[in-house]
Amino acid sequence: MKLLMPYITGGIAPGWTTYVNAFEDAGADLVEVGLPFSDPTVDGRTIQEASDAALARGTTPASVLDDLAAARIGIPLVASTYANIALRPGFGDALAAAGVTGLIVPDLPLEELAGLNVPGVQVSLLASPATPDDRLAEIGRRSQNFVYAVSIMGTTGERARLAPSAVTLAARLKQVTDLPVLLGFGISTPEQAAEAAAVADGVIVGAAVMRRILDGATPAEVGAFVASLRAALSLVAAVR
Repeated sequence: MKLLMPYITGGIAPGWTTYVNAFEDAGADLVEVGLPFSDPTVDGRTIQEASDAALARGTTPASVLDDLAAARIGIPLVASTYANIALRPGFGDALAAAGVTGLIVPDLPLEELAGLNVPGVQVSLLASPATPDDRLAEIGRRSQNFVYAVSIMGTTGERARLAPSAVTLAARLKQVTDLPVLLGFGISTPEQAAEAAAVADGVIVGAAVMRRILDGATPAEVGAFVASLRAALSLVAAVR
């Protein structure tokens, strides 16, 4: 089975958790929920636009987690945020209270991982095409739940094709970890998702989902897109 993790920016719209429910109904295995951030370092234009819109609505990390706590969601939730939020005292307790079981902190280096106090929450680390072999092995050892393979040297965003570096990185990671390797950054279509899943254990799709939400798509319409990704991944799994 190939894993599918769509992304949503928390607080992007009133009743935004209905999109998460739609992802679940469409066959997503887990959902990445971004805590909107004013100065992101890895998020490209689309996710930045979504963060700006959510922040303009008065969204805060606490309000996102409160919304998740009140929602009925049956698949794992993975929060993503930046270090100056994740390292705050009590953040781990807030995640647990919201039912969040995973965490991604893109700007937290291995050397500062010990300062992250999130008991009961699995932290997934990022690896890039430029990560040296020794550090890649350490990322594989210290990740939990899955390893986030960044397909390109760049920011998030929709792209016309899957970068060749994605294939190489996935293969390198598969040699150093038994955890699932999920490819993200730039996966925009069912065809690209299938191509990525042929070399990895699953995909993370963010900007393509958020572009639809920002353009006014309903939960059902975005759910249909997620369902098309699920169908593409299922075909890959069936032939392997």
